[in-house]
Amino acid sequence: MTMQQLKRILEISAENPPPEKATPDMMRAWLEDATSQLPVAENVKIKRVKCGPCEGDLILPEGGDDLRLIIHYHGGGFVIGSSRTHRVIASNLARAAGSAVLVPDYRLAPENPAPAAHDDAFAVYQWALSQGYTPERMALSGDSVGGNLALATAVRAKEAGLPLPSSLTLASPWLDLAREGASYQEVHDDPIISTELLNLLTSSFLGVGDRKSPKVTPFYSDFSGLPPTLVHVGSWERLHDDSITVVARMQAVGVAADLKIFDGMIHGWQLYAPMLDEGMASIEECAAFIRAHQV
Repeated sequence: MTMQQLKRILEISAENPPPEKATPDMMRAWLEDATSQLPVAENVKIKRVKCGPCEGDLILPEGGDDLRLIIHYHGGGFVIGSSRTHRVIASNLARAAGSAVLVPDYRLAPENPAPAAHDDAFAVYQWALSQGYTPERMALSGDSVGGNLALATAVRAKEAGLPLPSSLTLASPWLDLAREGASYQEVHDDPIISTELLNLLTSSFLGVGDRKSPKVTPFYSDFSGLPPTLVHVGSWERLHDDSITVVARMQAVGVAADLKIFDGMIHGWQLYAPMLDEGMASIEECAAFIRAHQV
């Protein structure tokens, strides 16, 4: 059933491809439109808030605990995506975790190249601490580049001597900007992430900058002392090895890191959670992981 669902989703997506030779604004508008019809979770309230240097969506489910907070950094290659495009993920994460979820609209490239997104992501975490959210009741989450930002924020907080969140959940994090992982060469039929798209996103965000710089990826950081971490990735992804490698590196320094590979899943499959069983399963499992580690 799941693969039939995914096949239908890919067929529908093929009927509305990204515009050719699109500007960043055109790509953003296309993604906003493509995700606008996806239903958010029921019985949640969404309000706009100022969160440090950004604005964002603060989502609270009916009966949820507003003293517990998950900061979810949205994906989109540092160029597209927003709190609105990722409401399916964020609203269902809030519902399943029974917790407030904040989705900040960090600055996007190429108007705001590296390390603007990382600076904003870290500033939002500092803001949350300043608002009285206790780290024991906070978690960081993210999909794709959002996973990069979540992990980078935790690393930066550790280096700054700040208290760390209770857990991290990362969905298909894009970490290997240098593309040294084997999956970048071996996965030729990824229906979402093409080499051309990666080239565009990388050049927009980083230009000719260092793809291994700690300012743009935490992939080569010291992970010792980080909180428990859950990583989900699909087997049908060009970014597949990013997740495998980062979990291995975390486990090597004693972090309680777990990896789950979803067979046959594509990059960003959680965005289709209302129509894809595996999408909702991933969100539910991340929510359960977060709940298990929050006080």
